[in-house]
Amino acid sequence: MSRIATAVALAVATTVLATTGSALAAPGDPGGVGQLLTDLQRLYRQAEEASEAFNATEEKLGLRKAELARVTKELGTVRAGLADGRRAAGMLAREQYKGRGDHAYSSFVHLLTSSDPEHALMRGHALRRAAASRAVKVARLQSDEKRADDLATRARAALDAQQTLAARQKKERDTVRARLKQVEALLADLTADDLASLAALENRTTERAQRALIGSGALGPGGVRASRTPSREGARALDYAVRQLGKPYVWGAEGPASFDCSGLTQQAWAAAGRTIPRTSQDQWKHLPRVPLSALRPGDLVVYFPKATHVAIYLGNGQVVQAPRPGAHVKVSPIASNPVLGAVRPDPALASLPSYTPPDLPAGHTVEGNESDAGYSAAHAPDAR
Repeated sequence: MSRIATAVALAVATTVLATTGSALAAPGDPGGVGQLLTDLQRLYRQAEEASEAFNATEEKLGLRKAELARVTKELGTVRAGLADGRRAAGMLAREQYKGRGDHAYSSFVHLLTSSDPEHALMRGHALRRAAASRAVKVARLQSDEKRADDLATRARAALDAQQTLAARQKKERDTVRARLKQVEALLADLTADDLASLAALENRTTERAQRALIGSGALGPGGVRASRTPSREGARALDYAVRQLGKPYVWGAEGPASFDCSGLTQQAWAAAGRTIPRTSQDQWKHLPRVPLSALRPGDLVVYFPKATHVAIYLGNGQVVQAPRPGAHVKVSPIASNPVLGAVRPDPALASLPSYTPPDLPAGHTVEGNESDAGYSAAHAPDAR
């Protein structure tokens, strides 16, 4: 399929998924469930966008902390050597003050007045070597002083950058907390029947989007039934992701007890022996892209225009994902969110000649999944 055709097909599916407002509400719906779902999805999307920004800042902050620790350690070593060099320089200055520093003059006089010129020459040679050694020590002292000054400047710069990142991290954390509190407020007064209606509407919307995506041909010849196999690493990553089914989504979590969306995909590929970026935006930005028509199990499917959500492709038109706060790692249709595209962490590896998909635990089929509409304040960002 051409790029243009693929883009059109994705646009069709995205449009279906995006129309969860009043147009999808049942006629005469007094509760405005469709509009409520639209509002909830918007707030969840904004929260996840802020969450991924926080994750990126937290990763940069970790690197800055490591750099500061390394520079501080190196500075301590240089300063210790500098102290030794200064002590040696002090001893040299005291020797020169006592008159033993002018070795060139004293050795010349000793040669003229000595009854054993050969011994005098040997003594002069030794003195010259000692003087040269002292000169090296002085030069080293000067070099160490400059190095210590440079390291101290770098340490201050690293500390300033760390403090700036920490302030940004706090701001981004507060943004996520505020978005999630808005979700909580919307859900707080809903009855069990309201929540059931909300979940049913969301499921119907996802089903429509899934049918539209499959019908568009974006998934290539054979669609979801195409028999593609993962690479060796992709199979390992997918096996890891499946073993996490049922674990809670927790904002910023990277396992092993809980995950957010990109935390799950990063750890899945780490279990396969491959390091990939932490956030969904960086996974989209830095990993090689593949068309949906070439998707194989283990590939990462990225969602929303700003690449703020990511899942791992299970095959058969399904993904494993950590959806959002209040939900758990689950199997979902690939069109459960508006698809942006897909990336492949292991493009150089060939697909396996044969492959048996991992068994899904009971209750983790698409049909048996919980709705993503829930939210629990326990999953909001920690105050730190």
